Amino acid sequence: MNCEERIYSNEYLDIIAEFADSEAIANYFTDDYCYQNISNCFGFLCVRRSKIPTYNVPLYGYSYVPKLYTTLQENTEFDRFNLTESGIYATQSAPYNLTGDGVVVGFIDTGIDYTNPVFRNPDGTTRILALWDQTIRDGTPPQDILYGTEYSRDQINKALRSNDPYSIVPSKDEDGHGTAVASVACGSKLDGGRTYIGAAPGAQIVAVKLKEAKPYLKEYYLIDESVKCYQETDILCALKYLDSYAITLKRPLVVCIALGSNMAGHTGDSKLAENIARIAEKKSRVVVTAAGNEGMAAHHYQGELSSKMPKDIIQINVEKKMKGFMVEFWGQTPYLFGVSVRSPQGEVTPTAVLRGKKSQTVRYKRSGSTVLFDALAIEQNTGRLLVEIRIIDPDPGVWEVIVENQANMIGGQYDLYLPITEFLSSKVTFSRPNPYSTIVNPAYCDQSITVVAYDSRNMNVSDQSGRGYSLNGAIKPDLAVPGVDVPTILGVRSGSSFAAALAVGGIAQLLEWGVIQNNDVMMDSGDVKSYLIRGAIREDNLEYPNPIWGYGLFNMKNVFAYLKSFV
Repeated sequence: MNCEERIYSNEYLDIIAEFADSEAIANYFTDDYCYQNISNCFGFLCVRRSKIPTYNVPLYGYSYVPKLYTTLQENTEFDRFNLTESGIYATQSAPYNLTGDGVVVGFIDTGIDYTNPVFRNPDGTTRILALWDQTIRDGTPPQDILYGTEYSRDQINKALRSNDPYSIVPSKDEDGHGTAVASVACGSKLDGGRTYIGAAPGAQIVAVKLKEAKPYLKEYYLIDESVKCYQETDILCALKYLDSYAITLKRPLVVCIALGSNMAGHTGDSKLAENIARIAEKKSRVVVTAAGNEGMAAHHYQGELSSKMPKDIIQINVEKKMKGFMVEFWGQTPYLFGVSVRSPQGEVTPTAVLRGKKSQTVRYKRSGSTVLFDALAIEQNTGRLLVEIRIIDPDPGVWEVIVENQANMIGGQYDLYLPITEFLSSKVTFSRPNPYSTIVNPAYCDQSITVVAYDSRNMNVSDQSGRGYSLNGAIKPDLAVPGVDVPTILGVRSGSSFAAALAVGGIAQLLEWGVIQNNDVMMDSGDVKSYLIRGAIREDNLEYPNPIWGYGLFNMKNVFAYLKSFV
């Protein structure tokens, strides 16, 4: 079996690896593996599952097990204020006339409908420079990547001239999320229209269609097989691809990541966040991340023990019988916490053991439910205590997580997270949730520009939009962007995905002004973020930065008014 076949096969385990001797480690177990490089001494291994121990956090480490991500959108009805409210219409017009010309916009999503007219030039040719479809296996993959098929601009143009374009470039966006996001960021004029549908209609596009996560990963995270989600290793490779493409063209690049997950530590320390930071630190590179829609989902709990409260009983409401769900417990350093679980029938597990290299399994006699603990006294990236709790075949009712101090240490804060809404097959919520620190990963990355969605009609932040700050106090979100009732080529959509798309288009305008027009050729993510913050609209009665609004409302007209006055 070759490497491409291993990457697609559910019989092979994917392990994120960042050591030069990672192949030697794999070879200790078996020679049936392959390695996909992403950057210097960083990549992922595909190893036959039957030849190595199965996943568990104590053995492999939390950050090396790929996390799963999904799209961030809500259904909605029509309204059209968003390009105006974000100041983008104004900067598309004289005297600015900025459309993102010369800038590359990268999308990592469900694909793109390359046949749609909003992604074409006036002469009918495509504005898509390249499309890497990870799901198609019968073509040539990108350079230094082992899987999928890359389609060039020439191939796409040939397909567009054909009566049967999909016989030449068979890539389709069956979901539509990626197409909708791209149309908001850089869609051009509709037939006969006077205005652009997108923010940066002159930008060129490089798109990645992600393949779905392997079934064994969904099973590991107790996610229903029908749920569409994407694994961290494929997103990491997509980032490598987009960055390499921009390097080849010597063009500025802004990347849109409208994906999210509650997995990882909510501190910006995941492998995906780290890799985003590496790219965003480069000149002429910006990465925009969506804050997600988990603010009011009741999926975050925060507590603190003390001498007056030596024990905490955290209630989780489970509405219907389901396959299962996961809870992540993150404890503040240096405190040690004992964690156990009580079923609705009153059966209580032993306290999770913080030492050892194996998962701990407890089967309830009355209900038939099973609880698995994976525990680390020190999680490598965050330094926090981590307990992963998997509850399999849970009965409906009130489940309880019992938290106590250990080792004669009194006190300490802790946070628990349930999966993102899209990963749950029925409603699972905390009885006493905390709506803050509910931004999804990887949006806690310091170097990315993280946006929440607000309603430009009533000037209220979306009820669902994630809230800051990070668990280590870092300022996130950065800005609030219109994200409710956003017109797309596929109808009106809402969610932080579309707030991120609008921000991406505005940033493409800024990169055109700075890099392409030689006004600030050394512009980087820090500069872009500073300009956007300077131009943000702020209310007099609010304190900024703000865990709900960040540094204020995104407004490109104000950004250029600031640039005209001070730069």
